[in-house]
Amino acid sequence: MTTVEKNINYPAAYIINGESSTISVIKLSTNTITDSIELMGSSGSMIMWPHHIYHHQNAAIHHMTIGVPGMDLSGGHTGGMPGMTGRVVVMDAVKGIILKNFEVPVMNHNAVYSPDGSEIWISQMGMIGKVLVYDAATYALKNTIIVGQEPAEITFSADGTKAYACNGMDNTVSVINPSTKAVLTTINVEMNPVGAWPSSIGKMFIDNEDGQSISVIDVANNTNDATIILTFKPGYASYNAAMSELWVTDATNGKVVYYKDMGGNSWMKHGEFATGADAHAIAFTNDGATAYVTNQGANTVSVINVTTHTKIKDIAVGKKPNGIVLKY
Repeated sequence: MTTVEKNINYPAAYIINGESSTISVIKLSTNTITDSIELMGSSGSMIMWPHHIYHHQNAAIHHMTIGVPGMDLSGGHTGGMPGMTGRVVVMDAVKGIILKNFEVPVMNHNAVYSPDGSEIWISQMGMIGKVLVYDAATYALKNTIIVGQEPAEITFSADGTKAYACNGMDNTVSVINPSTKAVLTTINVEMNPVGAWPSSIGKMFIDNEDGQSISVIDVANNTNDATIILTFKPGYASYNAAMSELWVTDATNGKVVYYKDMGGNSWMKHGEFATGADAHAIAFTNDGATAYVTNQGANTVSVINVTTHTKIKDIAVGKKPNGIVLKY
């Protein structure tokens, strides 16, 4: 749908700049900006306030999905005005061109590929919460799954066996079977859950914004095994297997706080470090040695040495960077 093709044939980080409606591309080998992709007006419609980004690849393709709620969610993740619609943008990650740009009935926090890449799952942040499942090849609607009120992020466990919708108004998480599309159970968590973030240790980490906590859900047993009390509003949670650490962004104070499981789901704070104003999303490289943190208030991405918990550099990007994904 756009004609200006790139050639991003190198390992890269893609940063969604919400206010700028652009994507900044960072080359991982040099930690420098090598490309910028314009979204506003690039496919014949207004792509305003893009939010989170996901990536799917196989032998032939590198595709990305972008959720476009159409409003600024940097101050919080509650729903928008009644009747507000959302959008989904599908991109070729190497060429940097938009393949599909379509409207969804209610504003959406994100859009994510199913583990096998055959479907695109989309949250619908309405009072009657829904997850919409589209065919990734034809973009036809396949399924509508009723969940709790105002679901934000829709994610999958690391093993792909379950999907999770965080229902912000219900203070619950809906657990869904990706094959049957049936809701397996609903788990109570703390106030205003936003995202269920996967890990390699069979846990999903739920960031509860108003509860100022992280709920630790066991994927196999569908149980809420622990609550990590933060004393700050979490922006994002990401588990680093190489260090056995859970990193949580403290948006208000512009830093990352990291925790360790001391045994028996007893999580304790082990340290913190500054990144930038309104720290938000975290992405680790495949080897777990380097992290990238988006800072919505500073308009930067911080590059972090994971072993030493020190900042390597800040990279200036667009306005209000939020979502990030790495492509190899």
